[in-house]
Amino acid sequence: MKQQALAHVSGLIDESMHEDALAWNRRQSGNRFLSMTMKVSRSTREVVLPLAAAQPMRLKVECDQCACRFAAVGAAFFCPGCGYNAADRVFSQSLNTVRAALEAVTAVRTSMSDADAAENTARTLIESGLQNAVMAFQRFAEALFTLQVQPPRARRNVFQNLTEGSALWATSFGNAYDAHLSKDEIGKLTQFFQQRHLLAHREGIVDEDYLARSGDTRYRAGQRIVVREDAVRLCVDLVEKLAAGMSRDAGNTQSRNK
Repeated sequence: MKQQALAHVSGLIDESMHEDALAWNRRQSGNRFLSMTMKVSRSTREVVLPLAAAQPMRLKVECDQCACRFAAVGAAFFCPGCGYNAADRVFSQSLNTVRAALEAVTAVRTSMSDADAAENTARTLIESGLQNAVMAFQRFAEALFTLQVQPPRARRNVFQNLTEGSALWATSFGNAYDAHLSKDEIGKLTQFFQQRHLLAHREGIVDEDYLARSGDTRYRAGQRIVVREDAVRLCVDLVEKLAAGMSRDAGNTQSRNK
C-alpha cells in the first residue's frame, strides 16, 4: 500500500510540473532577442500490481541441464544459470502464463485507485500477452527446427514471419502451415504477428507496411492499433494449434530418419 501511494503521488507531481512547464512556455513571446523555455524530464511512473494480478503471471521454471530454478514474468526461454534454451518445454507454460495474465486484467482494473493508471496497466498486460505469445511460438519453432541433423540455413528471426517460416518448414518437414490451420486462421494469425511487430518496433502505430502485409482494413496509417483480450486469447489458441501440428511434422520426420 505504501509503494502504491508513493507511486501515485510521484506521478501526480511529475504530471503537474510538466503541465506547469507547458503553460510557462506558451506564455513566452517568440519575438524577443532573449527567450527562455522550461522542460521537465518526467521519471518513469511505477505501477505496483496487486498480488491477485502479479502471482498468476509468474512463470516458475527448473532448468533441465543445470537444475537452476528461476521465475519470470512473461515468457522465459533461456536459463540464467547456464544459458540452456528450453523453449520446446517452456512453450506451453508460456502460453498458460499469457492466459493467466489476461485473467488478471480484471483484478488490475478493480484494485487500482488511479483509473488512468489501471487502464494503462491493463493495456500493457494485454499487449505484452500478444508479444509473448508470438515470441513463444518463434522460440518453439526455432528449437524444433534445430533438432534436424543438418538443418538448412535460415535467416535470423525467420519464424517471426509466417510466410517465410511456413515455406522453410515445408522445405524441412514436408508440410506448410496450411496443413495445420485453415486459410481464415492463417489470416488472423498473420494480423497478430504484424501487430506484434508494430508494438515491438513502432509503439503500435500503423504504417503502410502493416496495411499491405496484414490485410487489416480497420486502420489507416498513423493510427494506433487497439489490442483486445479476446484477440490475444485467439492468438494463443492458434499458435498452440499450429505448434501441435509442427510437433507431429518433426516427430514423423525423425521417425523416418531412424
